Amino acid sequence: MQPTAAYRWRGIMKEEEQKHGDTSVLPTGFRRWLEAGNADTPPTDVQIVTSGRRRLPAHSTVLASASPVLESMLHRPRKGGSNREMEIPVLGVPCDAVHAFLRLLYSARCVSPAEEEETVGEHGMHLLVLSHAYGVGWLKRACERVLSSRLTAEGVVDVLVLAQQCDAPRLHLRCMQLLAEDFPAVEQTEAWRFLQDHDPWLELDILRFVEDARLRRRRLRRRKAERRLYMELHETIECLRHIFEDGCAALGRSCREEERARCTNAVTCRGLRQLVRHLAACDGQKRRWCRRCKSLWQLLRLHASTCTKLDDASCKVPLCMQFKLRLQRREGEQEDGDDKWGILVKKVVSARVVSHLVKKQKQRVLYPGDSN
Repeated sequence: MQPTAAYRWRGIMKEEEQKHGDTSVLPTGFRRWLEAGNADTPPTDVQIVTSGRRRLPAHSTVLASASPVLESMLHRPRKGGSNREMEIPVLGVPCDAVHAFLRLLYSARCVSPAEEEETVGEHGMHLLVLSHAYGVGWLKRACERVLSSRLTAEGVVDVLVLAQQCDAPRLHLRCMQLLAEDFPAVEQTEAWRFLQDHDPWLELDILRFVEDARLRRRRLRRRKAERRLYMELHETIECLRHIFEDGCAALGRSCREEERARCTNAVTCRGLRQLVRHLAACDGQKRRWCRRCKSLWQLLRLHASTCTKLDDASCKVPLCMQFKLRLQRREGEQEDGDDKWGILVKKVVSARVVSHLVKKQKQRVLYPGDSN
């Protein structure tokens, strides 16, 4: 009784394993499929020839369904109409990488993520080249993902060059980001010195990206500092309103516990109370040049510019209505510094809106049943 086609194919692969000393060439799911011994499994009809002249048997139907490039090669008419097994040379990469590539093509639908990660991690760069050359999109994306997660400063330049040649934009971007994050360490590598000597255009692109990333980080830090400043101004104005509307200025040393309960920002509130006391005690002739008086004066003006109350009865902060009337009279006039002051007012109002939204969100999280 002759063996089935599946057993013949399994015998060929076992012979290859024994010949090359590789006992783990087949993933678990694919090995189970082979050992099932399905009589309908056709014999292999293609030989994959590697750089070491190693021959790996394969099925043309599997290769054609996995790769459009291999499909076009398999359907190409042969010279002289030969009926011999077709040979497909896969050169330029190690034999083990070609073997891993073939295993992944066969087991694409049954390989586990752990097995895929292990195989791609072992032959990542070579598998990226093969998946790009033969148009295996899912394997190329897996190689990009695994290589991106294993990038180091020592090998990022080599991976960047490969990603550029293999049209792998996600991997290319991740390499550039790592270069920008750890450029001093990359500069010390042999790959970077080789790149400087042989590819000045790529070096220029990298340096531009690193400089742009540095400028973006600087702008981000500046914007964060500005937002923090506007939020502090908003909190200061709220403390100013709290002092005069809630009577916090009248609290003495014996009411410290009550003060802590009523003041959300006790440090700022204490500093403002000191400014108010200083303004009341400051000499009238010196007040014009006093920095502390000017600071409180500007805070009162900023409060008036952001206050939404309509009269003195509803707003207890001193000089609020006077500043509002003064601003209304000067609406048609344009003086130096008005544009900057208007921008400052808008930024503080935006900070107030953001603060209210954050408080509402916190209340919804802490008290989900409270509709108010």
